[in-house]
Amino acid sequence: MKNHWLPEFASRFRRHEDELKWLYCELYHNDQRAYDYFVDMLYRLWEERSEKLKLMDRAREEFPDWYKGHDLVGMLMYVNAFAGNLQGVRKKLDYITDCGVNYLHLMPLLESPEGRSDGGYAVSDFRKVQPELGTMEDLAALADDCHERGIAVCLDFVMNHTSEDHEWARRARAGEKEYQDRYFFFDDWTLPNAFEQTVPQVFPTTAPGNFSWCEEAKKVVMTTFYPYQWDLNYANPTVFNDMTDNMLNLCNHGVDVIRLDAVPYIWKALGTNCRNLKQVHVLVRMMRMVCEIVCPGTLLLGEVVMEPSKVVPYFGSVEKPECHLLYNVTTMATIWHTVATRDVRLLRHQLEQVFSLPKAYTFLNYLRCHDDIGWGLDYAFLRQFRQEEVPHKKYLNDYLTGAWPGSQARGELYNNDPRLGDARLCGTTASLCGIQAARESGDANAMEEAVRTDAMLHAFMFTLSGVPVLYSGDEIAQENDCTYHDDPLKREDSRYLHRGDLDWEKVELRNQKDTPESKVFSAITNMEQQRAHHAVFDTDADTWLLDTGSDQVLGIGRYYRGEQLLALFNFSAEEKTAWLRDEKSYVDLIDGGRADAGRVVLPPHGFRWLLHTF
Repeated sequence: MKNHWLPEFASRFRRHEDELKWLYCELYHNDQRAYDYFVDMLYRLWEERSEKLKLMDRAREEFPDWYKGHDLVGMLMYVNAFAGNLQGVRKKLDYITDCGVNYLHLMPLLESPEGRSDGGYAVSDFRKVQPELGTMEDLAALADDCHERGIAVCLDFVMNHTSEDHEWARRARAGEKEYQDRYFFFDDWTLPNAFEQTVPQVFPTTAPGNFSWCEEAKKVVMTTFYPYQWDLNYANPTVFNDMTDNMLNLCNHGVDVIRLDAVPYIWKALGTNCRNLKQVHVLVRMMRMVCEIVCPGTLLLGEVVMEPSKVVPYFGSVEKPECHLLYNVTTMATIWHTVATRDVRLLRHQLEQVFSLPKAYTFLNYLRCHDDIGWGLDYAFLRQFRQEEVPHKKYLNDYLTGAWPGSQARGELYNNDPRLGDARLCGTTASLCGIQAARESGDANAMEEAVRTDAMLHAFMFTLSGVPVLYSGDEIAQENDCTYHDDPLKREDSRYLHRGDLDWEKVELRNQKDTPESKVFSAITNMEQQRAHHAVFDTDADTWLLDTGSDQVLGIGRYYRGEQLLALFNFSAEEKTAWLRDEKSYVDLIDGGRADAGRVVLPPHGFRWLLHTF
């Protein structure tokens, strides 16, 4: 404890001091000098934090579960695709508010080299915004405007690596050992080849291997993702100190939610798979304590794109929490499996696992994001239905790209490897639901069913506990952007299929009755309003699966504070009847009508939200 510290900081630091020092010194071999620098840095950044942000911190300290409940709705967007730049986003905040959004996730916008950025995930300067998007001052101004409207701002923190153009990387290439020690440099291929024996490849087709030759330094450097992304060595305390400084600088510019990108990868050790190592959890736990000391209004969102058994540990424990929020990634993939198979058994199986978790665990739920859909499904479970992994992945991809007879989905493959029979999938929600195909064919009945499918999937997302997040454009049923094929910087990456610019002409159509844009927009905003109004959608609600009597109809029950919800989803292309053992009378939250829960009729790809108040 330092004598000059002001009481507010000193009190917060005192709560965490013993654990923070113990973890830091154990990880970094009692490097007292590095620890003292680290602690002084925390106080400096707290001092630099604006009084307006400190006031928000104090309010959120009083209500630490402010992000839970049932009234947050997120939207994920690329700044340039949405409105050109940060100033453009500020001018469109009325629209964001109209969408019912109060959690805005801005995709990576820090400086990165054109053509070697992986969509902004190769940062060359953590202290600068990409010039065409604006400045750090623009980011702070946008955050301030958002806070005035009650909107929280989320930003990616790319912590596993830097761009090869980052100052540290340039100095490492020039031979400065201090900076080479911030990465993983090797004099020859002996150790890299030893790593390769146990470390999987992230992109075996487009970026094979985990190492690259650096001609300028005449050494090998670790590059887990792409050759232009150099992995940082968190065994070096200087890396952790400086990256924590970078993270807190973003918080001091008004960022409320820090998305820890690729967090399972940040610790490397020879002889392991370099994934989910125990040191990763030590680092994340320290980052959680750092935020609670410097900026307690800030949340950590962990990007852990793995099966539930590997995701859940990143919540930490009640006594020693790590991330506040994690992605419900397996459910997202399973939703699209269910769309393609029209069989809800795998989705039921996956939800059983989610529903059994402690209510304190808060997930982000989503249908689509900026990335591809990977088929990391529970194939051991599917095998009982004679569905083997390779042919089943091929079926899913055939169906969702429209190659399967009768399919109206219009996606494209990503990272296709015919040798392994493995590929992932791209496409907007609307195009995967059939809206694009229906528009192209002019089939009014097909359009009606596609819109109903789109609404049903969003209703499913809003039914789950946690924070629902829309991908920008989904609120107006935006379709695939096939023009990326004509762009030499994008054509090799099919993820740009669903990263197109927001069509503001289609945005205007949300106000024109009977258009697909209007139907989807009104359905989503109506569901948001119902969800915010009714306590039964609260994170603390009891949740369970309903026996609907059909493998094509999913049923979810929720109960909280005298309200019971029966949510039913028909994944079939035919009308279905759900037979429930329930004699109570319910109100349909969507159309306001009365309903008998014992026998519920659902239209093709339709849903019902039935509420009973005790």
